[in-house]
Amino acid sequence: MLTGSSAGSRVLERLDRLYALGGGRGANRPGYSAAEDQAHELVAGWMEAEGLAVERDAAGNLLGRLPGRRPELPEVWTGSHLDTVPEGGRFDGALGVLAALDAVATAALGERTLAAVAFRDEERGCSGSRARAGDGALPAKFVEVHIEQGPRLAAAGVPLGVVTGIVGYVRGEVAFEGRAGHAGTTPMDGRHDALVAAAEYVLRARDAARSIPDAVATVGRAEVAPGGTNVIPAAVRLSIDARAPDRERLDRLAAALGVEGAQRTEPVEFDAELRGLLGGELERAGVPVVELPSGAGHDAGILAAAGVPAAMLFVRSLAGGVSHSPDEESSAEDIALALDVLAGTLKRLVA
Repeated sequence: MLTGSSAGSRVLERLDRLYALGGGRGANRPGYSAAEDQAHELVAGWMEAEGLAVERDAAGNLLGRLPGRRPELPEVWTGSHLDTVPEGGRFDGALGVLAALDAVATAALGERTLAAVAFRDEERGCSGSRARAGDGALPAKFVEVHIEQGPRLAAAGVPLGVVTGIVGYVRGEVAFEGRAGHAGTTPMDGRHDALVAAAEYVLRARDAARSIPDAVATVGRAEVAPGGTNVIPAAVRLSIDARAPDRERLDRLAAALGVEGAQRTEPVEFDAELRGLLGGELERAGVPVVELPSGAGHDAGILAAAGVPAAMLFVRSLAGGVSHSPDEESSAEDIALALDVLAGTLKRLVA
């Protein structure tokens, strides 16, 4: 059994092997692709080598089980996903699967069955965990380790953080109408420029998000018509993605941006008891307990929304917190600490 930084080094070595699958720059394992299939086969082999009972469900999710003394009891699961965005990082998702494998493989026998899980196709909408949530065969508890994908833990100088929940979001489009005209012959004070109105909206969206703690707003796409370099824009359509950690803040943000009727997903709060267990393990390790929301969706959020008590442990991101990029980075020391905290939490859950 590896402990401390040696266990972190083993996880890094396995991450490198997964990173090599798919070819090209960065990690390239899209959901249900041949590369994701290969990743699942590789991890299944590691599970079997550790003596775990391997199962694949109808959606292709992979489970490696350590049977408990009372197999009739609902199980405890830990894990994440192995698929990536194009040219992604080596840690996103895969770190949680390999941390789960290490924790389950080295766990002492408990009352409950413990399983390491690799869900399929998380990046395109969590289809694997959604399928599992829909068939009713769910665990009693779920804990996911994940790289933070942001700079907050590094800025706070702490290696790990307890996630309070998954932010909710509203997404939609906002349209602006103006009047086309000649770019050279129409005086500035006589123009009705739709793009100027759209630009003012972008700035209002930025300021609205800044005024609400932990809220964010992004305009990621702009369609300008007629689109000529020498024509005043007559119409502009913007996309808007706005996120906040709880319903009250999400309501305020949506109202400020005028997107109340847009596509909406409600925030998900993680289980208070599990968060307390993670926090207790951090305290025993001498690590300050920092809580923070996740601005991105995760499989743990899908299970939590389905009624499963769930929690997440973030591992500090380095390189400025960049993610979905080959520059994504974390350290062997932080990973080793996460393994210890996860193992201690699971020990309490299966006892």
